[in-house]
Amino acid sequence: MVSHLSDHRKGLLLTTIGGLALSMDIPLIRLSSGNVWSVLAARSLATVFVAFVALIVIRRVTGSLRNTLPGWIGLPVGLFYGLTTITFLLAIYYTTAANVVFIIALNPMFAALLSWIFLKERPALSTIVTMIVMIFGVGLIVWGGMEGGHFLGDALSVLASFSIACAITISRASRRDMGFASLLSAIIPAAVGLYHVIPSSIAIDHPAWILLDGAVLMPLSFWCLATGTRFLSAPEVAMFYLLETILAPIWVWLIFAEAPSSITLAGGLVLILALAVHSLWQVWVRGRAAVTG
Repeated sequence: MVSHLSDHRKGLLLTTIGGLALSMDIPLIRLSSGNVWSVLAARSLATVFVAFVALIVIRRVTGSLRNTLPGWIGLPVGLFYGLTTITFLLAIYYTTAANVVFIIALNPMFAALLSWIFLKERPALSTIVTMIVMIFGVGLIVWGGMEGGHFLGDALSVLASFSIACAITISRASRRDMGFASLLSAIIPAAVGLYHVIPSSIAIDHPAWILLDGAVLMPLSFWCLATGTRFLSAPEVAMFYLLETILAPIWVWLIFAEAPSSITLAGGLVLILALAVHSLWQVWVRGRAAVTG
């Protein structure tokens, strides 16, 4: 059935699945009740294990990994995905879940800016205006974080957002399947996590939750979102990370009763409204172009 879909619809389906899986990441990390380095190591090792098992199966079935692995261009992509994982997970421990996911919402704008600079894909005026509005929204959240002692977590969230955009932009430029580059990138955070926990031991109260996250949801999310760059533009793929922006605070509120502060909600509302208006505007422009064309 999927094979009969257009490339654009394949991209939309893949990135929607990836975004929905990603939205459960923070709740599962919180449910595991582990220290940051233990969670980073266990979650990443589970993802690496699944990636290697998948590669072994593919190798036995097809006899080759030539069309599965992206080659040398996958190294910088993997580096940025690895950096994203480290900074994202650290941010969860240094600021609120809402702050993290709302700031991550900057990544479509970072992707548009990087595509403009490196891929010569000039953004429309509406995109530039949206960028300015989103910077204002993130400014509100970071300002609130400074008052609440969350500045480090907010800064890590900005870095994670930028790293995602870099990975997406390089993937889009290469036109290669980066699904396994994103999965194997978990080797980097796994090494960092193990470096910090080896002197003692991994300390996680409920490891089943983090294994579910690292072995099932993260491989599914990483592979779908990374593969989506074959079919959609970098800013379009980045938009589907925003499913986490919308859903993760809801899951955290329902499970842990962690309500975002009023200033975080205000900044998040600015971000979501800016993106919603921008998306609707793009749909209207394309529809009008199709009619007039």
